[in-house]
Amino acid sequence: MRKAIPFLLTIGVVASLAACSPADSTTAEDSGDCSVTASGTASEAVDVSGDFGTKPEVTIDFPTDVSETERSVAIEGDGDQVAVEGATANVHFTLYSGATGEELSVTSYDETGIAPIPIDAEQFLVGIVKTIQCSTAGARVVGVIPPEESFADDAAREQLGVAADDDIVFVVDVVSVDAPAGPALPRADGEDQPAEDGFPTVELDDDGRPTITIPSTDPPAELGIAVLKQGDGETVEENSDVTVHYVGMNWTTGEIFDESWARGTPSTFNTGQVVPGFKAALEGQKVGSQILAVLPPSEGYGEAGNEGAAIGGTDTIVFVVDILGVG
Repeated sequence: MRKAIPFLLTIGVVASLAACSPADSTTAEDSGDCSVTASGTASEAVDVSGDFGTKPEVTIDFPTDVSETERSVAIEGDGDQVAVEGATANVHFTLYSGATGEELSVTSYDETGIAPIPIDAEQFLVGIVKTIQCSTAGARVVGVIPPEESFADDAAREQLGVAADDDIVFVVDVVSVDAPAGPALPRADGEDQPAEDGFPTVELDDDGRPTITIPSTDPPAELGIAVLKQGDGETVEENSDVTVHYVGMNWTTGEIFDESWARGTPSTFNTGQVVPGFKAALEGQKVGSQILAVLPPSEGYGEAGNEGAAIGGTDTIVFVVDILGVG
């Protein structure tokens, strides 16, 4: 499976669905207080079979060509509705090319592969939000999404094999719905901790954005975790949904390969869906903390590396993470 931005995520395309396009949305027909995206010829033509919660069998009448997102319901749900901006839909999904019908990415369709997607067009692609919003738990929904409401980021398109003028087709099972979490911190606000020898150094600008300096030594062979700021908020439990700001840097090259600060908005994900070293660095820590993690290949992307992030199979990677909220 191709990895995608931010590169710390192991479920592939979820973070590529992060806000890469203008956060505006046109919806049709109302359902109570929720504006439902209208179905259309293209979404109705997507043939979907199989039971909810299992990988669907999908046939697409390609190439699709829509001017705005079309949404159709393949299986009706009867659970909680994704009706509030900021709510989180916990989903399984499969993503296809509208140009070729080719499968681009898929979750595992088991409990460990459930992907949390906040319903917020500032965080996720407009077309993804328009597909999921107003759905109910237990529903399987089809979205046919045009380029204008899809990837504005050429790197994300290239990694997935999506051309600039290609639609994408998103088939999603809404497993459950979480109410919006309380407001996250803007930056880690914990108590500064003494620096640890052998780790990269970190300096913060006025907004809290970290600058990482790699030491002129070989990277450690084992996972290294240091607390830079000790928070006193809620503890990150195993497989928790977390909201964080982070910077990821390649120790070998000194290059940043991904950061939420540059996108201007924190990232939200489940700790069960990240590479092992990142999971270990977050779980057990408290909201308000800032963590420095040094991941050897065995704790990151292994011998395969991550070509899209320019991470080789022998490269050690470094993260500085502000834990801003849980739930």
